[in-house]
Amino acid sequence: MKAEPVIDENHEFSDGAKAELVVWRVPKPLAGSSHALKYRLAYIERKVCVIRYDNEAGKGDHKHIGRRESQYRFTDLETLLVDFWTAVDEWRNKS
Repeated sequence: MKAEPVIDENHEFSDGAKAELVVWRVPKPLAGSSHALKYRLAYIERKVCVIRYDNEAGKGDHKHIGRRESQYRFTDLETLLVDFWTAVDEWRNKS
């Protein structure tokens, strides 16, 4: 089995912000992850990535919110998407 795309989406907001979601099913878990998905979910404002959930090889599952990086407890793809969009909504609604 080779890597297979699962999600490849771009969402544009009326204020110019955008979200990019890329998820691949991979033959075996990446170093630091216990599941067979490789993902990068990013929310970008004014050409700056302010939210990112990813599982870079060696680092495992983690997230970036603003300048803070923290571990992310991956359970399944559906929960990952809900957590990402919740973080985007909270970021966009803060003032």
